[in-house]
Amino acid sequence: QVQLVESGGGLVQPGGSLRLSCTASGRTFSSYDMGWFRQAPGKEREFVADIKWSGRTTYYADSVKGRFTISRDNAKNTVYLQMNSLKPEDTAIYYCKEVAPNHRPVNVFASWGQGTQVTVSS
Repeated sequence: QVQLVESGGGLVQPGGSLRLSCTASGRTFSSYDMGWFRQAPGKEREFVADIKWSGRTTYYADSVKGRFTISRDNAKNTVYLQMNSLKPEDTAIYYCKEVAPNHRPVNVFASWGQGTQVTVSS
């Protein structure tokens, strides 16, 4: 399977912003619904946001609604997550993955990547 590659994480102060990117080498995911997930230390991986293959429909977890924006550029084979007004509770490793209509991750063409660490701290 193709591996997804996430990037753009880092250390940011509360209230700051980051933009994450996700791509897949050797495989286009333009026809797949894609999502972002995160896993904080000691917690299970949780859903953050997803976007239909067309880019026309998005869905967010309540905890990030109004602060995060998911988007995609199929020509660049990239999915983005713009994160604004970051809070310490957003600290986690962030992953992208193909998703099912019920917003759960599925294994269609790619395995989980390494993720990208986001740390929100003063």
